[in-house]
Amino acid sequence: MGKVPEQRRLLRAKDLMDSRYAEPLDVAEVARAAYMSKAHFSREFRRTFGETPHQYLLTRRMERAAALLLTTGRTVSDICGQVGLLSVGAFTTSFGRTFGLSPTAYRARFAPAAHRARVPACVLRAWGRPVRAEGSA
Repeated sequence: MGKVPEQRRLLRAKDLMDSRYAEPLDVAEVARAAYMSKAHFSREFRRTFGETPHQYLLTRRMERAAALLLTTGRTVSDICGQVGLLSVGAFTTSFGRTFGLSPTAYRARFAPAAHRARVPACVLRAWGRPVRAEGSA
């Protein structure tokens, strides 16, 4: 059997982060899953996807938190734990950097989920990712 191309291993690592975003993942663990050193993995991930593995994982968590805020009545602290973060303060700060609003203000700004039209998940994922300013963490 031939060698697995590096891009394929990077996609596997990205898929791992997508599926296990709520678990305590670190870059070293994801790099091991891609059969790369931590430094090489981080460098190649950023070159390939335009953001660091940590930024990608945090963005994924914030996307899921935003969806939970709009589709459930769960508390902010419950959502924080459900998306894999331990500190409500850090969660609120990261959410504010990503969406420009606190989690509570975000929830209040949008109509309850029952009043909105259903949009296919593939469309939400394609158009729902926040665009980060260059150089932000």
